[in-house]
Amino acid sequence: MEYQAFLIKYAEIGTKGKNRYVFEDALAKDIRMKLKRATGEYYVARERGRIYVHVKSESYDYEECMDALLHVFGIAGIAPMVQIPYSADFADLEKAVLSYFRAAYGDSPVSFKIESRRAEKSYPMTSPEIEMELGHSILEKFPNARVDVHKPEVKLRIEIRQFINIYGKIIPGLSGMPLGTNGKAMLLLSGGIDSPVAGFKVAKRGALIEATYFHAPPYTSERAKIKVMDLARQLSTYTGPVMLHVVNFTEIQLAIYDRCPHDELTIIMRRYMMRIAEALAYKNGCIGLITGESIGQVASQTLQSLVCTNEVCTLPVYRPLIAFDKQEIVDVAEQIGTYETSIEPYEDCCTIFVAKHPVTKPIPEKIRKSEEKLAPIVAEMVEKAINEAEAILMRKDKPSE
Repeated sequence: MEYQAFLIKYAEIGTKGKNRYVFEDALAKDIRMKLKRATGEYYVARERGRIYVHVKSESYDYEECMDALLHVFGIAGIAPMVQIPYSADFADLEKAVLSYFRAAYGDSPVSFKIESRRAEKSYPMTSPEIEMELGHSILEKFPNARVDVHKPEVKLRIEIRQFINIYGKIIPGLSGMPLGTNGKAMLLLSGGIDSPVAGFKVAKRGALIEATYFHAPPYTSERAKIKVMDLARQLSTYTGPVMLHVVNFTEIQLAIYDRCPHDELTIIMRRYMMRIAEALAYKNGCIGLITGESIGQVASQTLQSLVCTNEVCTLPVYRPLIAFDKQEIVDVAEQIGTYETSIEPYEDCCTIFVAKHPVTKPIPEKIRKSEEKLAPIVAEMVEKAINEAEAILMRKDKPSE
């Protein structure tokens, strides 16, 4: 059957107090933005703790509409539904429910259960009475159907409010918090598997995302940069437009290679990346950094290495994957559509000039001592890298793009 309305269910937002409307407004705004990618015209409405999506155009693409809604953080469930005007006459409700059941399930041998919620208390029947009478009507009209109140194949839900909502299936959404309700953070986007997943996880908690990519031409190719742009574009289907800051890191990286102990190359390079990303974060109104680090995954991600990395930052560093196994990260990357791009064989600046035996338990005092060798030249290089960073707005307007 072709649905003309969708009930948007949320979970965590419902626990909010007097400021709940802020989260509802943000959720409705993001739904409107995401639906611009879908064929058809839609109207998003709020009513007494409910958000509805109504189809305004004569025709629309159901699959594109659902795809758009399934990319919205804050939606716990999507219920395609039939909505009819409120009427106190039970015959009107019965007619609508039987029509819905026929269109959705026909004469198939399904088990069902009726769940009624009577928010509009002026309706003359109680919820148990509605459930009993509708169940009786369905059994009369559809002899192959049967009642199962414990494990039904179909839960037919009736909501009596200012309108009457009739729906069966609820399609799980992403849950989380609506975009824009928790500030903005800067993601260090490398081109690997982990960092896009980290950005996705933090955005799921309501943060807007900008990203910094460290490019090292000619040691990293233009194709490596395009790969990262593709990842930012794919991430934008969930997070909204992503401002990608491309930093030329070649000069700094060569200086580190020439002047610092080779077993400390990776950790010193990471420290300068964090310094530059933090400077860009401050310039662009971000209140935190995001990385895809996971404890012990590589030499620069041991607890001791993370202490050394954190030392150069004043902003909080969010590491949503800190206790994830690699396979768990891969599973999320496949779910959000970034995995295939991430494994394209183009080197990033983290994979060049790598020490054969990098230090795994760096001592901050020793690392600071090694960095002193860079002091005469590196400050100017860092300032140049920050000032000349290229900003590219990445967005994906249609699911097929």
